[in-house]
Amino acid sequence: MLKIKHLQIHLGDFKLKDICLEVDKQEYFIILGPTGAGKTILLETIAGIYTPKKGSILLNGWDVTYVPPKDRKIGIVYQDFMLFPHLTVKENIEFGLKIKKYKNWEINKHIKKVAESLHISHLLDRDPKTLSGGEQQKVSIARAIIMNPEILLLDEPLGSLDPPTREILGKELKKIQRELGIMVLHVSHSYNEAISLGDKVAILNGGKIIQVGNPSEVFGKPNSEFIANFVGTKNVFTGNSQLKNGMYQVSVGENHFEAVTGKEGKIKICVRPEEIFVSNNPINTSGRNNFKGIITEISRSGSVVNLYIDTGLQFIVVITQASLQELNLTVGSEVYIAFKATAVHMI
Repeated sequence: MLKIKHLQIHLGDFKLKDICLEVDKQEYFIILGPTGAGKTILLETIAGIYTPKKGSILLNGWDVTYVPPKDRKIGIVYQDFMLFPHLTVKENIEFGLKIKKYKNWEINKHIKKVAESLHISHLLDRDPKTLSGGEQQKVSIARAIIMNPEILLLDEPLGSLDPPTREILGKELKKIQRELGIMVLHVSHSYNEAISLGDKVAILNGGKIIQVGNPSEVFGKPNSEFIANFVGTKNVFTGNSQLKNGMYQVSVGENHFEAVTGKEGKIKICVRPEEIFVSNNPINTSGRNNFKGIITEISRSGSVVNLYIDTGLQFIVVITQASLQELNLTVGSEVYIAFKATAVHMI
């Protein structure tokens, strides 16, 4: 287990403030945050590149706060690969083992295993410059995990790859992590990476961790408007809430919502766009929140479509391309939307 206790880092005007985190064994932990949040600085402090002003870093019960980087049993992989251009793929991967004076037969055994797990055995004699971005990142990962680290730190490892390669390598990362039973701490600004890879997610902003939980908790129940917007909740409204007959009744202007959980008084509510049903006809579902509106804009984002629907409030609804065609929706179409009371989260 990795335990970070009340960590503080001061680098010029930037500060990491009272960082507390726990990463369990065999856990894939995502730190999500915008550019400049301090994600890389946190990783590099764990790796030993920076010395904290306060706090401690414990790795499987061992206090590594002031242990030199080379002795921490920590692997780190960066977005920009950082391969040695004058060495072959094999020489890059074995570099750390050579430094530690492993015997040749041991090196070859470890290289065979890691190259097979990452499907790069056929690349071992290649020059790194001849590889694709995805292949170069696999070599970087192989170079890190061949050292058998206690934890693998990943600094936006998929950020510079094209979308198809990003998806494929993400799946392979998760598979390798499970096979090796290794802890992974992966920093990113991608909601999709957090959803597809993370066992647990922490949101970092301005040098502070502001929410931690499993992805469904963090993305479904954000604890602030910043997080709601950052993780793509999109539908965030300010209103007033009252508890009546066991349900929270929320008024947002002339619009009225029902929620199962929440609080009374002035609040913000948020509804994730994928939680909203859309139809050409009134919707007969268990959804207690039903509205009629007009589509004001349609935008495509990869395999999904964003519908902007004016009901008196501006809703954003996510549907598939197939649903768009099936419903024959266009700008100006009159539609009905509905969502369950359980889909309404209060901040």
